Amino acid sequence: MLAIALVTSSILVGSGDIPSGRVIDYVLGDAAARADSHLQMVITTLRVPRTLAAVLVGCALGVAGTLLQSATRNPLAETGLLGVNAGAALGVVLGIAYAGVESGYGYLVWAFAGAAVASALVLMIARVGGALVSPLRLVLAGAALGATFRGLTGSILLRQANSYDQYRFWVLGSLSGVDMSLTLRMLPAIGIGLLTAVLVARPLSALHLGDDAARALGHRPGLVRVVVAVVVTLLAGAAVALAGPIAFLGLLAPYLARAVAGPRMLAQVVVSGMAGIVLLLAADVLGRVVIRPYEAPVSVLLAIVGGPALVLIARSRRLMTLRTEA
Repeated sequence: MLAIALVTSSILVGSGDIPSGRVIDYVLGDAAARADSHLQMVITTLRVPRTLAAVLVGCALGVAGTLLQSATRNPLAETGLLGVNAGAALGVVLGIAYAGVESGYGYLVWAFAGAAVASALVLMIARVGGALVSPLRLVLAGAALGATFRGLTGSILLRQANSYDQYRFWVLGSLSGVDMSLTLRMLPAIGIGLLTAVLVARPLSALHLGDDAARALGHRPGLVRVVVAVVVTLLAGAAVALAGPIAFLGLLAPYLARAVAGPRMLAQVVVSGMAGIVLLLAADVLGRVVIRPYEAPVSVLLAIVGGPALVLIARSRRLMTLRTEA
């Protein structure tokens, strides 16, 4: 119900001066409202695509965060903290600035490549010397790599004036300016990622019993981890290609999902997707009204909430343990 209420609010509320009543009249088919070309443009070209994008991106990042935290047994693992968002953003900016990428699928390819490279590099750095991947090593490696990638992204945008002017709000992590064409082009990629996430939930739960027990149950631990890595990079890459890098969402949604759904992995995947939708829609609607007639990027509002939440999670006694059962 909360998600439905926020979807409705996202369509009714904007940073401009259009009353919500006029939007309701348009939706109900009022002839005068339907004849208003400006109102039609705002609803069909701006608010509806933006709302759909928020649903897709929120669900994708929430599920990606849950898979990543479960696979690494680390409640601090999140696509932004591990550098995946920054890597995907750098990939997209490189494609725009040097390869002339303009299509939605072009964004996806470059974002996926950047996310995959970032994910691989973080794991390699965290395992230098053959050490086990600990929460601290993952966070430090991700923070260092993310800062490097963000610096490279910023330098490219400064040198490419056209790219900077066109994507400055995208780089901040915002849903403003998202069009229906790009949203629909990202839909298959996110849909495939979400479906695979549901299918891999039970094998991923089995890994928490140990690799030997997972094999006895008929699962292949190495293949499961590879599938999880591919799904996380696909979801994060598609989300960043659509809305820009949005940190902390993949951290908060899984945390809420564990609190609500309990230890069952499949339930966590479903609830984290819904939590991601609710969090992103709420941040987007709030961002339209807090500094009217301007808008605050959703990433800024999520960071305000995500920073203190990260401190609370880091101080939790269960930091080192994520117990999940099939």
